[in-house]
Amino acid sequence: MRLVGPALAAWGAAALAVGAPGRWTAVGVALCAAIGALLLFGRGGGRGVPAAVRRSANGTACAAVLLCAAAGAASAGLHGADLRRGPLPGLAERHARVTVEATVTSDPRLTRVRVRGPRAAPASVVLDAEVTLVRAADGAVTKVRTPVLVIVPSAGDDWQRLLPSTRLRLTGRVAPPHRAGEPFAAVLRADAGPPRTTGPPTALQRAAGDLRAGLRTATDGLPADARALLPGLVVGDTSRIPSDLHDAFRATDLTHLLAVSGSNLTVVLLLLIGPPGSALKAERGGMAPRLGIPLRATAMLGGALTLAFVLVCRPDPSVLRAAACGLITLLAIGTGRRRSLIPALAAAVLLLVLYDPWLARSYGFLLSVLATGALLTVAPGWSAALRRHRVPPRLAEALAATAAAQAVCAPVVAVFAARVSLVAIPCNLLAELAVAPATVLGFAALAAAPVAMPVAGLLAACAGWPAGWIAAVAREGAALPGAEAQWPGGWRGGLLLAAVTGLLVVWARRARHRAWLAGACTVLLMLAVVRPPPLTRLVTGWPPPGWVFAMCDVGQGDATVLAAGGGSAVVVDAGPDPALVDRCLRSLGVSRVPLVVLTHFHADHVAGLPGVLRGRDVGAIQTTPLHDPPDQAAFVHRTAAGAGVPVVRAGAGERRRLGPLDWRVLWPGSAIAGAAPEGPNDASVSLLVRTGGGTTLLLLGDLEPPAQQGLLRAHPDLAPVDVLKVAHHGSAHQDPRLLSRARPRLALVSAGRDNPYGHPSPRTVGALRAGGAVVLSTDRHGAIAVTGRGRELRATTEEERGPGPEP
Repeated sequence: MRLVGPALAAWGAAALAVGAPGRWTAVGVALCAAIGALLLFGRGGGRGVPAAVRRSANGTACAAVLLCAAAGAASAGLHGADLRRGPLPGLAERHARVTVEATVTSDPRLTRVRVRGPRAAPASVVLDAEVTLVRAADGAVTKVRTPVLVIVPSAGDDWQRLLPSTRLRLTGRVAPPHRAGEPFAAVLRADAGPPRTTGPPTALQRAAGDLRAGLRTATDGLPADARALLPGLVVGDTSRIPSDLHDAFRATDLTHLLAVSGSNLTVVLLLLIGPPGSALKAERGGMAPRLGIPLRATAMLGGALTLAFVLVCRPDPSVLRAAACGLITLLAIGTGRRRSLIPALAAAVLLLVLYDPWLARSYGFLLSVLATGALLTVAPGWSAALRRHRVPPRLAEALAATAAAQAVCAPVVAVFAARVSLVAIPCNLLAELAVAPATVLGFAALAAAPVAMPVAGLLAACAGWPAGWIAAVAREGAALPGAEAQWPGGWRGGLLLAAVTGLLVVWARRARHRAWLAGACTVLLMLAVVRPPPLTRLVTGWPPPGWVFAMCDVGQGDATVLAAGGGSAVVVDAGPDPALVDRCLRSLGVSRVPLVVLTHFHADHVAGLPGVLRGRDVGAIQTTPLHDPPDQAAFVHRTAAGAGVPVVRAGAGERRRLGPLDWRVLWPGSAIAGAAPEGPNDASVSLLVRTGGGTTLLLLGDLEPPAQQGLLRAHPDLAPVDVLKVAHHGSAHQDPRLLSRARPRLALVSAGRDNPYGHPSPRTVGALRAGGAVVLSTDRHGAIAVTGRGRELRATTEEERGPGPEP
């Protein structure tokens, strides 16, 4: 344990010194080094330091802590100084245009598509690089070694295929990092277009790239989830993982399996040197003694495998931590010494923080070290306690390991995610059953791909079964209504969760002999996760019994639901976020969707379509005839084809009946076929709906005044309605004659809280209220459900968000 203190001191000092002013770092380094030297080398006559303390082991330990703190701070200070050297920081402050020569230092990665109003921002390619030469706009040329973050908007496949060590010429505009303490000096937004390569990658990187490409090829024929997950699980290639699968892994705290982690290297080394149970012995297990490999040869072979693993799987924080621990363990084997994993972990942390102080501020590195430390210190005691309560040994070990890792990692996750997963432990237990088979078979496919692709394909198909199991566990766990709970973010929220976890552990130790109490708590937790609709309605009042129409709270977008009886509903628009619309439909108890109506193809109405399709039987998708914007229309057809759901067009005058629902398509009119509308909004599918109880609803999509006037001309007999879904999120662009003709008793607006468009408009809200309507909006009231009919018509809100700005 003597190494733990110095490792933590170096870690903490590096975290504080990274990005700090150089003079303060220098003062801290000098003080720590001076006091540490006095404690370590001081003589009996030294002033202020008793000789007994200097000679004691405690004095030596304190000196080691201070000297390692000085070393960590010095390393961080030197790395931080590198970011401030050269012309790039000054050019970034001026947002200047530059041309640079750079070397790629990471794999390219795609950003997530973000919906902003009607548009979906296309994914950009992001990569790390080291600038070696800068050409400023005034012609000045400077040779440097400066790390930068490169962002290429709407980049093609050529950018995604770049390998580390490739040399590029980039032109673009530089800007300062978004936050202080980032491990790069500037953000370079490169000009669009194919990459201009000035030098190929190294032979080692080409070999690693070929192996990764071979694994992708071997997995091409697998089902979608296994095809996406297996390369990420084996070599950290996450390029195929869709956003909905990523969200499912995040909700279940399985993100450590999305990309390669230290456990993968552990599996590889276990095959060579034996299981963790022999960690305290100098003797070996595994395949090495069976193959007659000597101790030193075993250590060298393991070291070569470790370095190859880091090269192929990339030096992510968890990989570096596992590699350092593995190399230290292999060194113990090579010298015939006893192996102890806690000193190995502490030494790995110390060496890695001194080598790369930016790891000191990496959440990934922190989570990796905490999880490993929990497995080495907390899990054995918990496993023994479970065995004393007659839990089978294997199950006790798995449950203790999962619970210990979750207990120490959940507070850190809460810091940056502001949430707590309530299904993490069972999902990790179930997923762990398949991790080792998927990893071993995946590595076998990786090795076989360069020499025998059919064999690699067969091995990948075998690995696809456990990989598919892991993805299914993530999806099913995330689909539970109470899979995750909101929690305060930041370090205060993390410390609060750590305190709550500690209290729960103490309480569990005291209540361990009361089986009935543990059983009752387990049942309550299961009810909180599953949230049976009758119980949820009893506790929260949501959804209200007999609801006929609901407006989901999906932020700045539209998603509404018409109850069709028996857990089925017609969904009109899907909002901008799959997770939000999926959560809304689950809270409403909707399991079947005979029809999805997408009023038009703006992203805030269609980007959430995967959430509607997730886990539900969907009959068809109906859309407007105008395929604009074309990229979002293509997204809808691509998503529908992937789910095997037909897409049909809506036509004016079309009538449909489904259970208690009867509706007519009022718009788009025939003018759409003869003349193009002013934009996608005016092509919105508009419905007049009548429920079984006689309640009438007018759903206008995002119609603008010209189309609203056309709808009135096409339907001069339009009568007042009970409920109006106000067009275009309640914008100021409304035709007053349509509002007067509809004369709703209840007007509902779907808008995002604090949206930049000012929706809903005070003028529109005032006009509706002047006509006698009660106006409710999701930005102030959350989700809204309509019940009753006639004079008993009532709107129930899921939550009241306070006064906010009065519309």
